[in-house]
Amino acid sequence: MDISSLNSAQQEAVRSTEGAVMVLAGAGSGKTRMLVKRIGHMIDQQIASTYEILALTFSNKAAREMRERIGQEITLELDLGALQVTTFHSFCARLLRTEANYLGLSRNFTIYGSSESKAVVKSLMGRRGVSSKQISPYEILAYIDDLKNRGYYLEREGGVASEIDLSEDFYGYFREYESELARANALDFGGLITGVLRLFQKFPKVLQCYQDRFKYILIDEYQDTNRAQFELMKWLTGDQGNVCVVGDEDQSIYSWRGADIRNILDFEQSFPEAKTIKLEQNYRSSRNIIEAASCVIARNEQRKGKQMWTDNQPGESLQIVESRDERGEAEFIAAETGRLVSSGVSYNDIAVFYRTNSQSRILEDCLRQRRTPYRVVGGIEFYQRKEIKDLLAYLRLIVNSKDSLALARIINVPARGVGTTTLRKLEQEAVGCSLSLWEILEAVVAAPERFTHIRLTAKVKTGLSALVTLLSEVMVLNSEQALPSEMYQKVLYESSYWNILQASNDHESQARLENLEELLSGIKQYEQGVEKPSLSGYLETITLDESYAMEEVPQNGEVSLMTVHGAKGLEFPYVFLVGAEENLFPSFRSMEDGERGIEEERRLFYVAMTRAMKKLYISFALGRMVFGQVRFNGPCRFINEMPKKYFQWIKNHRGPSSRDQGGQQKDNIWDDHNFNQEQSYGSPSPAKERVSNVVIRKKTGTHSLAGGQYPKGTKVVHSLYGEGTVLHSSGVGNNEKVMIQFHNGMRKRFLAKFAPLSIRS
Repeated sequence: MDISSLNSAQQEAVRSTEGAVMVLAGAGSGKTRMLVKRIGHMIDQQIASTYEILALTFSNKAAREMRERIGQEITLELDLGALQVTTFHSFCARLLRTEANYLGLSRNFTIYGSSESKAVVKSLMGRRGVSSKQISPYEILAYIDDLKNRGYYLEREGGVASEIDLSEDFYGYFREYESELARANALDFGGLITGVLRLFQKFPKVLQCYQDRFKYILIDEYQDTNRAQFELMKWLTGDQGNVCVVGDEDQSIYSWRGADIRNILDFEQSFPEAKTIKLEQNYRSSRNIIEAASCVIARNEQRKGKQMWTDNQPGESLQIVESRDERGEAEFIAAETGRLVSSGVSYNDIAVFYRTNSQSRILEDCLRQRRTPYRVVGGIEFYQRKEIKDLLAYLRLIVNSKDSLALARIINVPARGVGTTTLRKLEQEAVGCSLSLWEILEAVVAAPERFTHIRLTAKVKTGLSALVTLLSEVMVLNSEQALPSEMYQKVLYESSYWNILQASNDHESQARLENLEELLSGIKQYEQGVEKPSLSGYLETITLDESYAMEEVPQNGEVSLMTVHGAKGLEFPYVFLVGAEENLFPSFRSMEDGERGIEEERRLFYVAMTRAMKKLYISFALGRMVFGQVRFNGPCRFINEMPKKYFQWIKNHRGPSSRDQGGQQKDNIWDDHNFNQEQSYGSPSPAKERVSNVVIRKKTGTHSLAGGQYPKGTKVVHSLYGEGTVLHSSGVGNNEKVMIQFHNGMRKRFLAKFAPLSIRS
């Protein structure tokens, strides 16, 4: 294989195949090309067979693209069927289906997504008589996810357990949650990883089998791995130690999802003989963008240290855009987008990044007003729409009859007269008899006289009988390996789901019908893409794809709007980074985590900057409406970390501000930043708004001028977490938010009006 087109560092990374290797690949440094060449080199030079290589990444899209490019690169005529280029979760799912019996699972286990996991937790809360007002199910799920991200499972003792809060209430939910999943023959995403950890720890011979097979392991986006994934890598690597990790600590932005930056920072401690190679040449961005971004990220302490450079031209200066308010900011972006397109730029080449999803509203309004085509990348996803989730629940139940969550979802969809009370009685009967909900339903339909305590009307009996008959027939088809599309259509039409929507004949129903048609198209596309299509295979594919549904960027002439997190791995010639203000970017919540939180926000800012190829706009508003209050936060600190030579300042102040009525702003409130301010850019005058409850904030302050109900130092009692002390509060009235340090070691943030708090006298 010819690798002469690679630079010297890339060539070294390709040739360094033995032992532990860490490749620190900076933004736009050609890491994917290097990875493809590395795998191709090992195959072409017969260093390893396709059977002996395992490459793990974080998205199915990245895995597909890498696999295709490897096929194009290798010169030997080989069957790449044995080559494992896949995601962590897909790899673990496939492994566990092969070895399921070791863990007491059947091979047709269901993989629960986030909505199914939430339903389990809500069911557990219901049994305890705990309402969502007392504690959010998402909080319990976050605790469970944290345990699994750290590699914890019920049978595990010592080690990671000592690092985790095993408070009785939350840990009790974890135990019950795991029991529910086991009873349903199901695993969640985290359970796929910890399931393999359990398997390898308990059955050394199984571990040895996989260590003998995968002699060369490669991990992409290593900075995004959590502790459980790190342990999986260590188990698989074993003593032979041929592992190559590729990542960039400066782009570690997913700690909220469990990513542990220590994995990449401490790699050389885990593998003392490791070789480190740095890819520091950027091929994507102009010199001004790269050098400005490098100045920002250099402020971080948690980094290995790279000095990015490029042979690209300096390009245009960065544009720092100061607007009076968020509407002025959005109108500037809409106007500048129009100007760029008029000069020949494609809409596809323009992206707008924001820190939080809530910032998109005003941007969308202004783009719509100018008839600018746009798409919110990562909006409501296809597989989250009600009608899609309903039909997929039918299909999940057909594959795994023990999936009680799926049955509970569709038992009254379409309506069969089964209310919450009837469903709860059936569920209680199932628990009491140690059976699945489906087994109880079959028994009730077959012999209703044995279940007289479950009172069913004639209508309900008829509906449930028809449901059992339909599902039983399709289960037989599934056992006979019928095509997934045939089973889907049988369910769709014979359940009356399609007919009821068609009879409605309204716009919403028509849209749902179109979605159901698209689902059928997707099933057929799956059937055409695999040798042996199966319903379980299809469901596994879309479930594992759920986390990566935001990857596809529109290519049909639209401006892309997305969060900075959603922009990771993408690139655009023209980028607008909006809301670059203290308490927004960096976020107020990140500041509560101290320097660690600020460093992650700085990495996020760096990621946003390095998506831009030709021109980068960074904008902020002098005043921004947040929760009904105007806040004056000032430009974010990261702007001040860039030398002035890299940017031009634009004052977008023409026309009256939408904040002219209400609130006062000192002219010198940002004088201490001492930025260049050279040019004005006009925007249409926004409509005036009535402003109330104005809160003036210094750029790093956390308290309002008006006092709240819970000032700093207040002793409080929470109905679930117990006693604690208010660390700080912000806002007033209905908008008051409090940060509390509890005596059990937990630190929580609440919107005061909803929190079950009482002040301790």
